[in-house]
Parts: sequence; structure tokens; C-alpha cells
Amino acid sequence: MDEDVGPAEGGHPRRWWILIAICASLLIVVVDNTVLSVALPAIAEAFEAGTATLQAVVDAYVVVFAGLLVAAGVAADRFGRRRMLLCGLVVFAVASTVAGLAGTAAVLIAARAMMGIGAALVMPATLAILVQIFPERERPRAFAAWAAVAAVAMAGGPVLGGLLVELWSWAGVFWINVPLALAAAAVAAVLTPESHDPDARHLDVASAVLITLGMSGLVLTVLVLGEGSSPALALGAGLVAVSGLGWFARRQLRSPDPMVEFTLYRDPRFAGGSAAAAVLTLGTGSALFVLTQYLQLVRGQSALVAGAALAPLAAGVVVGSTAGGRAPDRIGPRACIIAGFAGVTTGFALLAFLGPTSTYPHVSAGLALLGLGAGFSSPAVTSVVLEAVPRHRAGMGSALHDTHQQLGIALGVATIGAVLSAVYRSELHVHTGIDDGSLALTLLRGDPEITRAGVDAFLTAQSTTMFIAAGCAAAGAVIAALTLTNPRNAPPIDVPSA
Repeated sequence: MDEDVGPAEGGHPRRWWILIAICASLLIVVVDNTVLSVALPAIAEAFEAGTATLQAVVDAYVVVFAGLLVAAGVAADRFGRRRMLLCGLVVFAVASTVAGLAGTAAVLIAARAMMGIGAALVMPATLAILVQIFPERERPRAFAAWAAVAAVAMAGGPVLGGLLVELWSWAGVFWINVPLALAAAAVAAVLTPESHDPDARHLDVASAVLITLGMSGLVLTVLVLGEGSSPALALGAGLVAVSGLGWFARRQLRSPDPMVEFTLYRDPRFAGGSAAAAVLTLGTGSALFVLTQYLQLVRGQSALVAGAALAPLAAGVVVGSTAGGRAPDRIGPRACIIAGFAGVTTGFALLAFLGPTSTYPHVSAGLALLGLGAGFSSPAVTSVVLEAVPRHRAGMGSALHDTHQQLGIALGVATIGAVLSAVYRSELHVHTGIDDGSLALTLLRGDPEITRAGVDAFLTAQSTTMFIAAGCAAAGAVIAALTLTNPRNAPPIDVPSA
């Protein structure tokens, strides 16, 4: 029998202890991405991988994660949020074991995709449980704690990853997930109550496959176009994207029991907040992908030192999310989101001017502004979006919110990575006639003259990507300003029960 999660007004009596269990589960999903970031140069060297392969290692996880989030949210509502959370952690541990044993880039990419399945089961369950156990007045604080834990993972992940790469190898960043996932599962099993939606939607497996194929095709199209290696493959991937996403939308609109309620997008809180968050993550999702290469390949820092150098980003998120948890009640969520996105824009603009001899205060100032802005806006964005969703559809609403952000991250890594690769290749070819797709491959040549040209080409490419990321953050602020007028005054959109 399900345990009562508590009334909406008063909340669950053990809600703050349950929050600890939820955050422990979230920790494993976030640590994986940040631990991996400092291992990318080592992976590039181990597998002689170019930018496209590194993007695939990152995006295999994010695309599957994003593609399955909606189905995982429905499954959480239907079969139990606690049950899906525990299943996801076990899958994550098994997939991490496969990744640690990978002998080829293809096996590593496949394992990362499997890890995305586990993460998809975990993420919507965490937010859905928080919506169930916390009353509305306490949710911004709970969401701020949720974001702060993600920031702590972000801070510790690169340092931990750097240490593992230094003392062991790139495989260590995956082996560490196994004990973390099992520990998180044990804590969640003891503390977290079970909850269901009594009118949960039918789990449409075909639609889950279609949206995952569509998103995968979309990201693959961007990756291939960035490499410029196979127009035929890009065309085929584009057709898969259009047909998969189009067929998914058609099934949902015609189904009497859809997984996704498109009526939610009529609410400016849900549509505007989701669009703003997705556009922001187009830029922020690729920040570590680019900056870890700058710190290790241009500045010559070890993986451990580079991981520690990223700490201002996470510290900024912790401080920003702490302030952002209380700010919506004082200045309103719309102002919080606009102010936070403006901070992110400024941070990217600073990072666009990094050079080979830039001081660390320059680097840390840009990272800190990114973290402060993202952290300050995150609780407001999450609250605005989920307040537009009926409480009994919390799993679906949480999954959609996560999907928008994860798709933004996947497209950001693919798009900005493609820009980084294209600009780098073009600049390097102009000065040397060489067509290397990444600085890591150029450095393996061991020629001092070519190395200098490669560093200059990378800095030009990095500056271009940072300005694009700043534009994405600014666009998110504009979207929030135009769509989120007095969002708290609007009642939730009525979503019919099944």
C-alpha cells in the first residue's frame, strides 16, 4: 500500500529528511556530467578522438536522457515515483560499470546512452516527489536546496574527476558512479515514500521511441553538419528527426490518453518559463565542454588543477540558488529570471576575451557570474513552470521541464561544439593547411609551430562560441520579460483526467 505523502497545505511530516534522500539521488546524475568534463582530453587521447566523438560521448547520455524523460515521468506517475527512482539508480550503476570497462569509443558511447536511461528514470521522480511532499509556500526553498546540491556536485565533480584521472585513468570517472548510485538507492529506499497518480496516463512505448529517435536524429544532424564529413548522413539524420518528432506530435494530438498535455503550453508560465530555460541551457550546457579544453590544452593544467579551477562556477550556483530561493517572494519570479539570465550573459561575455596568458581572476570572475546567474534564476524558473501544472500531473510536468532543459543542453553541446570545431578547423587550415578537428589531435603532432597555430585557432573558436552562448542567455532574458508578466496571478491550466 502506498504511503501517504501528506496534504498539499501542510506537507509531509518528514519532508525535510525526504529532501535529503532526493538530493542524494540527484547527486549521482549531476556528478556524472561534471566528473566527465575534465576527463574529455584524456578520452580524446586514449581513443584518438576528435571533437565529434567527444560530443557524441557527452550527447549520447543527454539525448537519451531528454528523449525518455516524458515517458519516465508518466511511468513514475503510473507505477510509483519511488519505484522508478530506485530502478533508475540501479540502471545507472550497471551502465557505469560498462563504461568503465569500455575498450572502444563506440562501447563508451553506448554505455553513456544506457546511463541516460537510468538518469531519465531518476530525474522526473525527484522533482515530482518534492511537489508531492512540500506545500506551495515551501517549494521555492526545496527547489533552491535541490539546485544547491546540484551545485555542490558540480563543484566536487571536476575536482574528483581530476583526481581520478591523475591517479587512475579516464575510466575512474565512471567507476566512482557505482558506489555513489548504490548508496543513493539505499538512502532513498529507507526514507522516500511511494506515491502515484490515480489517473495516470497510459505508458505509450511507441511515442517514447519516436521522441528519442527524433531528438537523436536532430542532434546527430547538427554533429555531422559541424564536421562537414557526410552530407548524406546529415540528410538521413534530418529525415529521422523530422519524421520521429512529427509522428510523435501526431500520435499525442490524436490520442485520447496522451503522454504530453499540449494544453499546458497555452499557459504563459509553462511555455515562457520552459522556452527561457531551454534557450539558456543552449549556452550554459556547453560551457564546461569548451572551458575544460581551454584549461588543460591551452593553459597546460593537469586534470586535477583544471577541475579545481572550475570551482567558482559551482560556488556561484550555491550562493545564487540560496538567494534565489527567497527572492521570488520579494521581487517576483519574473525579475529573478531576468536578473539571473543577465548575470549569465555578462559571464559569457567576460569568458569570450580569454587568451593564453589570461589571469585566473579573469577566468574565475566569468565562471562565478555564470554560476550566480544560473543559480539565482533556477528556483524561480522551476517554481513558475511547475505551478502551471496540476499537482496530480507532477511527474509529467517535471519530466517536460527537464526535457526542455536537457534538449537545450544536447543541442548546445552539438551546436556550439560544431561551431568550435568548424572555426578551429578553418583557422588552422588557413595558417597551416592542416584539417585537424580538435586541438587535442593537433597537440599529438608534437610540432611547436603547429601547436602555436592550433592554440591561436582554438582561442578564436572559443571566443566565437562564448559570444554565441551570451546571445542565448540574453535571448532567454528577453523571452522571460515578454511572457512571464505577473505569473503568480494565473491559475493552473485545467488538464483533463484520463
